[in-house]
Amino acid sequence: MTGTLLPEMLFFDGPFPRISRRLRLGIVGGGRISGMQATAARLTDRWDVVAGALSSDPGQAKARGAERYLPQDRCYASFEEMAIAEAARPDGVDAVMITTPNHLHHAAAKAFLNAGIDVLCDKPLTNEMSEAKELVLLAGETGRVFGVSYTMSCFPMIRQAREIVADGQIGRINQIHVEFMQDWMIPDSVADAPHVKWRLDPSKSGRTSCTGDIGTHAAHLASFVSGLAMTHLRAEMHVCGAPKPLEDTVFMMTRYEGDVPGTLMATRLAPGNRGGLRLRVFGSEGGLEWDLEKSEVLKFNRFGEADRIISRGHGHGVSARTERLVQTARGFPEGIIEAWANLYTEFALAVAARRDGLSVPDDWLGMPRVADGARGVRFIEATVRSHNGGGAWVAV
Repeated sequence: MTGTLLPEMLFFDGPFPRISRRLRLGIVGGGRISGMQATAARLTDRWDVVAGALSSDPGQAKARGAERYLPQDRCYASFEEMAIAEAARPDGVDAVMITTPNHLHHAAAKAFLNAGIDVLCDKPLTNEMSEAKELVLLAGETGRVFGVSYTMSCFPMIRQAREIVADGQIGRINQIHVEFMQDWMIPDSVADAPHVKWRLDPSKSGRTSCTGDIGTHAAHLASFVSGLAMTHLRAEMHVCGAPKPLEDTVFMMTRYEGDVPGTLMATRLAPGNRGGLRLRVFGSEGGLEWDLEKSEVLKFNRFGEADRIISRGHGHGVSARTERLVQTARGFPEGIIEAWANLYTEFALAVAARRDGLSVPDDWLGMPRVADGARGVRFIEATVRSHNGGGAWVAV
């Protein structure tokens, strides 16, 4: 085994390279999403899940760790204990995923960064902008990799859409529309489910529920594909279903760099929509449309020409940069687990490059970083400010 993780000859335009060993990954948070992420990380063949803080109750922490085949001595009852213990081990974790409720993201990320451990954190990054800024600064000071799980940007067709826009193939962007429609919060009883209660608790979820959870995905995706930062918004937050302490729906008008207008809508009360994330970017020469529920295809139109449907798959007309994110051969479907795996692949390569002391091109890895997470928090705060101001236009 070599002393470095990445190959000596590294080609940034080709397929992603293998690394000399699997990296060691720790889990903070024992909910459903952590299991999904662990599965995706293993799918990359670049991570072994070796430690976790899955409950604040010591007994539960060990029991849940046993269910995930973790060594008992590496099942911790707090992330503080885990950060200290793992940093002291010669075989300690190389990185950690943070999948706790929102209010714990800041403290957990801070503990691991200070321990010298790379971090991949769920969104929203924090509940307060001051905390987000602190994490951006701390990531810079420690030099650690800090990814944020805006996983929708890791679908191959989203990367293809981003390239098409960057290449100028739809011309000058003139409008951006994005929506995230779900239906799982329609039953009144759903608020009693353990994984839902904290999402409606302002002390844990922050000042928003729907906006911070899925609205931020929509906002990030719009800017990620268009390459334009959102500059202003005008928002209204609603409780459309049973009474709740936080909103289940948000509608807004948006503006991006260059005074490009758009719309953003998110709700959990849209019957028939399970993963209704839809993005439409229109320009002076053409447009792009993508739907999460049909995530393997991208509609690409140039005005006056026949519509094109680009589909995910090796050797099927996608770019080389997109193709390296394709997990399976043409004809075999892929979905959210593979998108998570793409995020963990890029995270692994970023960690490996950092550990090898290697500088890599800024555009080699498209994974969202801590600065993207901070922009998401700024978006949430602007939404609340606009709503509280009667739907006034505010700067993001």
